[in-house]
Amino acid sequence: MAVSLIYDSIYLKHDTGFHPENARRLSAILEALRQDDALWRKLARVRPQPARDEDIARCHREDLIHEIEALSKSGESFVDADTRIGPESFEVARFAAGAALAAVDEAMREEGGRAFGLIRPPGHHATISTAMGFCLFNNAAIGARYAQAKYGVERVLIIDWDVHHGNGTQEIFWNDPTVFYFSTHQYPYYPGTGSSGERGGGKGEGFTLNIPLRAGTPAGQHRQAFTDAIHEIERRFPPDLIIISAGFDSRLGDPLGGLMLEDSDFSEMTKEVLRIAEKHAAGRVIGLLEGGYNLDLLGNSVRTHIAALM
Repeated sequence: MAVSLIYDSIYLKHDTGFHPENARRLSAILEALRQDDALWRKLARVRPQPARDEDIARCHREDLIHEIEALSKSGESFVDADTRIGPESFEVARFAAGAALAAVDEAMREEGGRAFGLIRPPGHHATISTAMGFCLFNNAAIGARYAQAKYGVERVLIIDWDVHHGNGTQEIFWNDPTVFYFSTHQYPYYPGTGSSGERGGGKGEGFTLNIPLRAGTPAGQHRQAFTDAIHEIERRFPPDLIIISAGFDSRLGDPLGGLMLEDSDFSEMTKEVLRIAEKHAAGRVIGLLEGGYNLDLLGNSVRTHIAALM
């Protein structure tokens, strides 16, 4: 199955200076993809459109949208101590969310589809009302709600293998039994959420699954925990669409993490996701870039993931 690469050079205009989340991340990934000529020629390139306010507002309060726009236009440099912003960051964030929408459109083709959003800023820490942790809008969440609103998708599975827990995604779907949020992450670690006891609330109880892992967890143990969880989720929640919050800071050697995954582990986890996608969701899988900050390693990690998606 072909894979669509969702990308626009506007993502390079989110100016964060020497912050770990910077435009050089995408340049490194593009270079690694282009060096794999066979893979590069197979990728269908798609340019996204910016998400509309109504798309973003399915997941975020409107005052957050207005706040990010005002901060960006004002010349403010920080949303908080961790999260940089520049004059074009609001528009870039709308295009990042828009890539999630374009990826959903690609995946929801009648014959099924797969897509990867090569985007920034990342999204999974953005809560209903707060931008934080390098994130302005929650791209994966916005994509899930769009799939439900436009295509009537009944069950969306969001898989998050970033080294940090996606507190924003968890919060957005905490009470919702139609979106299952599953995360493996280093714990205890930023942002402090993601214990195994956090399982959702109200009608959404049991539709959040967290697998907290100590720093230095062997890759084999990490991947086995991931696979066991996927099997459990498949029994309880056969998905119609799968969105991966694809953070590669869980790789061995990332400066912001302490987990031990190798590129081969990302490949095998991707194949495990594809197994249930082929069985239940016509192969519909979307990957959206989250973290990953070792510029010497990030490109090949993403290349390996995209190759596995094919």
